[in-house]
Amino acid sequence: MRPSATRLRTRVAIALATAGGAGYAPIAPGTAGSVVGALVFVPLAGLGPGPFAAALVALLAAGTWAAGEVERHYGRKDDGRIVIDEVVGQLLALAPLLWVPGGPRHPLWLVTGFVVFRCLDVWKPGPVRRAERSLRGGAGVMMDDVLAGLLGAACLGAAAVAMGAVEAV
Repeated sequence: MRPSATRLRTRVAIALATAGGAGYAPIAPGTAGSVVGALVFVPLAGLGPGPFAAALVALLAAGTWAAGEVERHYGRKDDGRIVIDEVVGQLLALAPLLWVPGGPRHPLWLVTGFVVFRCLDVWKPGPVRRAERSLRGGAGVMMDDVLAGLLGAACLGAAAVAMGAVEAV
């Protein structure tokens, strides 16, 4: 690859992996990445479940590529500036709100989903920690947050059903 093409590829990967620069936050860059995920959730949720799922899968694939590229560029495993994993995990955790009337825009539900995901991402229960330790490259960066997001989605969905916000399926 030509040097200018290599530089462009690296710049695109860094822009994506840092969620447009959120990963450069001087304090709690992972939380900054989760904020980006919550902010992106609202307009994506308005598209409906199908387009939301397609966007999530595309972001997961692009984020896996970008995280791997940036790990190689910085020479560090799961560099703290890489926060695309938090964006994807946060989107997954908030996904049950697609079925809560008004949920995608309701501050209480959004904050609850945000806090649940951040707690699981920091705590890293069982399979989340195993994924973080055992996988390499972009997949290793992304999968612990994907699992934390799925656990968060289960918690948020259960809370929504328990509160009567949606009917159990």
